[in-house]
Amino acid sequence: MKPCAVYTRVSTSMQAEKEYNSCEAQKDRIVSFIKSQEDMEAFREYSDPGYSGGDLDRPGLKALLGDIERGQIEVVLTYKIDRLTRSSKDFYSLIEFFEKYNVSYISVTERFDTSTPSGRLLRNI
Repeated sequence: MKPCAVYTRVSTSMQAEKEYNSCEAQKDRIVSFIKSQEDMEAFREYSDPGYSGGDLDRPGLKALLGDIERGQIEVVLTYKIDRLTRSSKDFYSLIEFFEKYNVSYISVTERFDTSTPSGRLLRNI
């Protein structure tokens, strides 16, 4: 079983309180996706409620990256790509970091998966 990181983020405390957009709602959707896969299991949830996606200076993201460096995670999942970052430069940097540690990235609602050939192609576009 592949240990999976569940990463959630919302920019403002107001968004964090909205039921459909909350970190909890994102987590529920991601965990449902993981349960639908035969080779995945949730390892840990990393959450950054009230943090902008405009930079990488977020406590939950830093903890996630540390666990990746320690070899504890094989797949990172988010609800949407913009929950990981809103910067294309930071996105590419994170994907390169994931690849360095043989970690796949999946956006569950956008069906973006770097473990597949089409996902790797989209990443490079």
